Amino acid sequence: MDPVVLMDNLWVAVGAILVFFMIGGFILLEAGSTRMKNAGHIAGKTIFTAGIGSLVFWAVGYGFIYGDGNAFIGLSNFFYGDASTVDEGLTPAVDFSFQVMFAIVSLTIAFGGFAERAKLSVYVIFAVLFSALVYPVVAHWIWGGGWLADHGKQDFAGSTVVHLTGAMAALAATIILKPRIGKYNKDGSSNNIAGHNQVFTALGVLILWVGWFGFNGASTFGVEDGFLGFVILNTQLAAAAGAIAAMFTAWVLTGKADVPTTLNGALAGLVAITASCGFVEPWAAVLIGLIGGIMVVFSMKFFDKAKIDDPIAALSVHGTVGIWGTLSNGLFAVPALSTDIGWGQAGLFYGGGFTQLGVQALGVVASGVYAFVVAYILLKIMDKVMGGLRVTEEEEIMGLDISEHGSYGYPEQFEASKTVKGDSSQVKLS
Repeated sequence: MDPVVLMDNLWVAVGAILVFFMIGGFILLEAGSTRMKNAGHIAGKTIFTAGIGSLVFWAVGYGFIYGDGNAFIGLSNFFYGDASTVDEGLTPAVDFSFQVMFAIVSLTIAFGGFAERAKLSVYVIFAVLFSALVYPVVAHWIWGGGWLADHGKQDFAGSTVVHLTGAMAALAATIILKPRIGKYNKDGSSNNIAGHNQVFTALGVLILWVGWFGFNGASTFGVEDGFLGFVILNTQLAAAAGAIAAMFTAWVLTGKADVPTTLNGALAGLVAITASCGFVEPWAAVLIGLIGGIMVVFSMKFFDKAKIDDPIAALSVHGTVGIWGTLSNGLFAVPALSTDIGWGQAGLFYGGGFTQLGVQALGVVASGVYAFVVAYILLKIMDKVMGGLRVTEEEEIMGLDISEHGSYGYPEQFEASKTVKGDSSQVKLS
């Protein structure tokens, strides 16, 4: 194999590993942002749903995205098993291994809307349905040669395909499941249900940040021209700007530099730049991340006032900011990285007029509406067939660790609540 081809394949394989490692970041982020009585459940369901997503993607997902078909869906390459090698480009197995990780991440984002109140069986069934009927369709439209790709839709690494799709499914789930017990009062006011471990949340964000270098950087699908470095640079700058912008925005609004908000700002910067990291200049990456960091603060406040309980801020980080990240291409895309290589048109500020901005807006609306409507219908059907998506009030108060799995994520803490004779320690289930 040619050394350049070998390095291309090695880099994308490493990128796949980095993206999969992001699942560890999601575990810590989600567990840290919720209560300890649900920590083991959150960690466990994230692992087994990643397994379900992988198998479904292998069976049908990859074929629906990249198989021969029509403008709406692919219809071949099911039960993928191509072990051939190549003289140029990526081997089929390396390409598949990279693509499956994006599907798993989108699924994990979707499950942010289920946190602390959904039945375990709901996760199992919806993991199959989302991985087969929601994510692959949007991915085909944009990445698999579908109708949005024909329009020149730009999404370098997935602000729409991965993040917005997952967030719209999370929104459907959050609406159907309704808020957690104790989140809102009768007068409409909101109670802060704090996560149990900010250190976990911060470490989760750091792992996601590092994984994002594979998420965006390996989406170059090669190393020969060194363009991956430019993509990683834009990714770093946007994340940094998002974290700073969110922290100062919260500081101005509340008088405190809120830690969870700062962390969500870093993620917002990463989500915002994901669509445009290969299309814009570094100064624009800073601006895109900065605006994403500000937007996420106000978006979280909006959803809270609308009584949409979003414990992980998935709707704001991946949804609202995912929309902004997608639209930013229509403003800042550079001709040399778009028009000149035949991937859409230049942005408004680079002489491209409103053409690309219109295409990006069309992609947001079509993808977002499809993901939300299909997810909502599927969840409504599940709700009727399964006798509800949500655990009982008693089980929710008890915590999903013990009610769904029969063990505690923090056994030493919760076992102490039984009060051993002579031991005055007592821990509340909260």
